[in-house]
Amino acid sequence: MIVNGIAELKTLAQQDLGHTDWLEIDQNRVNLFADATDDHQWIHVDPERAAEGPFGGTIAHGYLTLALLIPLMTELLDVQGVRMSINYGLDKVRFPAPVPVGAKIRLKGTVASVDDVPGDGVQVTIDFTIEIEGSEKPACVARGVYRHYA
Repeated sequence: MIVNGIAELKTLAQQDLGHTDWLEIDQNRVNLFADATDDHQWIHVDPERAAEGPFGGTIAHGYLTLALLIPLMTELLDVQGVRMSINYGLDKVRFPAPVPVGAKIRLKGTVASVDDVPGDGVQVTIDFTIEIEGSEKPACVARGVYRHYA
């Protein structure tokens, strides 16, 4: 969805933004994230050992899954006609289910609220769920908080 300016953003409260396309999580992406964060725990980067572990194979880092909110979010909402947009933070982040390497995820979102903030802006709060294809439990649930200024 494309919105243009603060006035259009204000109309989004309680609106379902739908969901993104599926994104496959491959071992290369997990390894690159491990290198970037110095988190080389075997459940993420050692397929042989992980095959004997609790998940039957390697899994994505929870924070990798969370970080993918950024590119996935741009599929849900494209805010144009503002001077500046910032990621203000997250609330209530949980990882109910691991993401096995090779699985596909997608993001769905609902705008919880749009509130005025000082400086001619709005704070947009979005409830997110990162789904795993074929899984009843989501990979991540979180509330994202963004600020946009005219």
